[in-house]
Amino acid sequence: MTGSFDAVLIGAGHNTLAAALHLSAKGWRVGVFEGAAVAGGAVKTGEYTLPGFRHDWAAMNLSLFAGSPFFRQYGAELQRHGCAFVPVARPFASSFPDGSWLGVATDRAETMANLARVSEADAATWARLCDGFGAEAPHLFGLLGSPMTFRALAYFIFKTLRAKGVGKTLDFTRFLLASPRAYLDETFADARTKALLGAWGMHLDYAPDIAGGAIFPYLEGMAGQAFGMVIGQGGADTIISALVAAIRARGGVVECGVPVARVLRSGDRATGVELADGRVVRAAKAVIAGVAPRNMARLTGAVTPAFDAGMAAFRHAPGTMMIHLALDGLPAWKAGAALSSYAYVHIAPSLDQMARTYAQAQAGLLPDEPILVVGQPTVVDPSRAPAGKHTLWVQVRMAPGVIAGDAKGEIAARDWSGAAGPFAERVLSILEAHAPGTRAKIIGQRIVTPLELEADNPNLIGGDQVCGSHHLGQHFLFRPMRGHADGSTPVAGLHMTGAAVWPGAGTGANPGYLLARRLAGA
Repeated sequence: MTGSFDAVLIGAGHNTLAAALHLSAKGWRVGVFEGAAVAGGAVKTGEYTLPGFRHDWAAMNLSLFAGSPFFRQYGAELQRHGCAFVPVARPFASSFPDGSWLGVATDRAETMANLARVSEADAATWARLCDGFGAEAPHLFGLLGSPMTFRALAYFIFKTLRAKGVGKTLDFTRFLLASPRAYLDETFADARTKALLGAWGMHLDYAPDIAGGAIFPYLEGMAGQAFGMVIGQGGADTIISALVAAIRARGGVVECGVPVARVLRSGDRATGVELADGRVVRAAKAVIAGVAPRNMARLTGAVTPAFDAGMAAFRHAPGTMMIHLALDGLPAWKAGAALSSYAYVHIAPSLDQMARTYAQAQAGLLPDEPILVVGQPTVVDPSRAPAGKHTLWVQVRMAPGVIAGDAKGEIAARDWSGAAGPFAERVLSILEAHAPGTRAKIIGQRIVTPLELEADNPNLIGGDQVCGSHHLGQHFLFRPMRGHADGSTPVAGLHMTGAAVWPGAGTGANPGYLLARRLAGA
């Protein structure tokens, strides 16, 4: 036996670490056990191409973490343990095939001028939305940060009705149910403005015509305008190393390279875990599993027929491929040098093209023209590369975990070992068309396929970086399934956390923080 804790946590992703830190602060003794060699899950940084070039493995944008209720409570403590951010004044832009571009900057006049180049009407609409964001933000952030129980939801509805009245509350509800295309078509005039904002829906499995996705283009646009973006100084793992250090400083244990084999039970109560090396770790109060729902049965065995069926039926979004590039110079964007100052450049030309790409990936096809999210972190954080050099973080959305075919009819391989190279060439050709000469600047490259993402982190099933579709049938009260959006399970003392639990994906740590507050009583 290796000992006992008040809470044993399975996995060292940022949500389980956030839960562990909060419980530690409330006097609980915690033990965190992670199967991978390093903590962080999808939030980690390494020299994946060449020495001296630090690349974020999956997550790069830490805005949600920096602005989260969890960081408001523990930010000073984490900063003492080395957590540091770099603010980004130009968070995102889009490059279009005709050589035009649009971008959102924290300087409102600059954003307005960008939009006015394609549509004076859209610039005026942007001003109206910005003026109203202060009134809308408390309702949206209040919903996304609220525990998803009937009581909490009823209280939220009551507050919203009191603040907005019946008519505007119904309008707000309609907005929450709308698809990105419906919202963007009603709001903006130019197709490029719609594409600029619609690309954000693709980050969370919301293609243009999926109901419930309107909130993400709106929120990312308004938040980018109001707050910019935040990335980690030296890499996204700044939050992970600080969380681990803070937990250890409070007497907690974080062990990596130690997979959990199973959850131990006595009757209908979870009592601890057995590690793959045979050690038994007891939990006096709680076992918290930061795992994808489909992986729960491996740890627990049968629980109840309804719960087991719900976990097995949990749906995942299409996968992602990552391409990490070490460059001897920034891309020279055809649309203009201004694009070199943005943290993210989306190559997502139109809502129609996004919808086609999503449908192809859902059908198991390698998309003929995938969406690219081109991260340029060394623009604002030169510490990530040697002097004068740069890193490029290319997120390819979408890509099927299991390949049924190629939408373009060019790639014969039906496995990622054979398809990765030619599909990456397709991606780099798209990038080259928007930034000629980029290929010649590549001095190091690492392709990470959807299956490699899953092999590295079993929560990313099929390379799904958001750990489960956020469509309405699997969101709010239904994430991960009805009756368990608070992280509870039918087994007393056994709880779930992570991106598969409400409020879902992103680096905000809310699933872990909300669970820990519930368990600790505040």
